[in-house]
Amino acid sequence: MDVASQLIRCANFAAIKHKDQRRKDAEKTPYINHPIGVAYILTEEAGVTDVHVIQAALLHDTVEDTDTSFEELEEHFGPEVTGLVREVTDNKSLPSPLRKLEQIKHAPNTSPKAKLVKLADKLYNLRDLNRATPEGWTEERVHKYFEWASKVVAGLRGTNEIMEKELDKLFKERNVL
Repeated sequence: MDVASQLIRCANFAAIKHKDQRRKDAEKTPYINHPIGVAYILTEEAGVTDVHVIQAALLHDTVEDTDTSFEELEEHFGPEVTGLVREVTDNKSLPSPLRKLEQIKHAPNTSPKAKLVKLADKLYNLRDLNRATPEGWTEERVHKYFEWASKVVAGLRGTNEIMEKELDKLFKERNVL
């Protein structure tokens, strides 16, 4: 199967899995915009051409946020893509504060390819927070998210200078260093 077909299969799979989900912004943006946006950052800004990384970006929230299993991903997309998704998937059985702490602790120990997905995910989410505050979020909560994200990014540094510089601009704008 050629690269284009592999990527379209992932985008289609993610679109089906996320079809009823919306982002938390006032416009209720379709959730699929997020994984596509993460993949876009990787390809168009960060210069990433590794098809497995781009596939993992498209699929990165399917296990965490839908009824998708790792076994299902492996059946459709193979062990490498599934392994990358596994590395960036939170354990939803943990309470949110513990999940956030786990991300900070886990970040330095992830593979270089998973770090690329994680950096692009954080960059997308922080840009999205600057674009529109999620419904029900205070400015304090947004600031705390930026502070937490900077701690996760600290463990991902040395992976992709382009994304790291873009993240640093966002942190500087918010006085988070």
